[in-house]
Amino acid sequence: MNKAQIVGWHHGKFGKSAAPSTEALMAEVVAEALEHAGVGAEAVDGIFVGVMNNGFSKQDFQGALVGMVHEGLASTPATRFENACATGSAALYGAMDFIESGRGRIALVVGAEKMTALPTAEIGDILLGACYRPEEADIEGGFAGVFGAIARTYFQKHGDKSDALAMIAAKNHANGCANPFAHMRKDFGFEFCNTVSDKNPYVAAPLRRTDCSLVSDGAAALVLADAETAADLSRAIGFRARAHCNDVLALSRRDPTAFDAARRAWSGALVAAGLTLDDLDLVETHDCFTVAELIEYEAMGLAAPGQGDRVIREGVTRKDGKLPVNPSGGLKAKGHPIGATGVSMHVLAAMQLMGEAGEMQIPDAELAGVFNMGGAAVANYVSILERVK
Repeated sequence: MNKAQIVGWHHGKFGKSAAPSTEALMAEVVAEALEHAGVGAEAVDGIFVGVMNNGFSKQDFQGALVGMVHEGLASTPATRFENACATGSAALYGAMDFIESGRGRIALVVGAEKMTALPTAEIGDILLGACYRPEEADIEGGFAGVFGAIARTYFQKHGDKSDALAMIAAKNHANGCANPFAHMRKDFGFEFCNTVSDKNPYVAAPLRRTDCSLVSDGAAALVLADAETAADLSRAIGFRARAHCNDVLALSRRDPTAFDAARRAWSGALVAAGLTLDDLDLVETHDCFTVAELIEYEAMGLAAPGQGDRVIREGVTRKDGKLPVNPSGGLKAKGHPIGATGVSMHVLAAMQLMGEAGEMQIPDAELAGVFNMGGAAVANYVSILERVK
């Protein structure tokens, strides 16, 4: 009965926010998440906060900020987590471990990031903190340059897949139009995404602007409870399985196009769940760049290495396809406020399973996969979610 279940959530609007800080962004989601769960602040046993920071703000010690935005949580034990772009999932899994070890019955998970207040060059340098700086700090184009290099290596091995990347971008932007939380709600279409232009220039060739996720501000929150407590609440989303696998940080010491640890995480989670990909109704995956989603198709088992483009060409991952991927629009359209991303992905999957996803809804969704990664497939988290109540 100690298994952790999601019992409530709230998702803020992603984009360029007038909120001046992560504290202000947290204030937009904490009380609403508790209300959605039907849980009072006094019942929360632990707070788990995901904020990468690394220079986005001079204010650190951000685990304590939740107690600043909600006085009922001021004395509740709080811890801040950081795991690059998988920071939100790290906080979530920490909360689950807390509950499943019996240390607490209800936990609050908050993910947030304020990114847009800084100049573009500073943002790029901060994000390079998710790379191995001794070898990768001087890559032109910052973190986009890292994935540009991955795309070039992939193309050298398997041929130019620029049109497939444009198909992924077009799919996710079309899906994002239905997401009220998304930073970019505009359907650009394949031709625009596939054409280099003044409005869609190369950022780090072969990646164009439409191949890169957005620099965004935002926050999201989840409330977790053990199964016994969840039984008395209005809703419950269970984890059929979860997995966390790491790879070597330095790209020079592995095949950067293989996403091997992502493959191990997917395989381990599916085996633990007793499922195959055919059993899933949707996946929210980490498309920080379109080439990441392409390689993730292969890592999750939808295609053999080098054949991920077939998945998008055949429409498998479209919203009306066999396995919809990123019906929310993904990071590509929704935005990627680093600390909030993993929490957001789990919120959106939970909404689908409860039938509360509005225009994003995949009909009769019963099982959802979530893949969130930190860095270039270094920290890899896979969750298999199902509705319990």
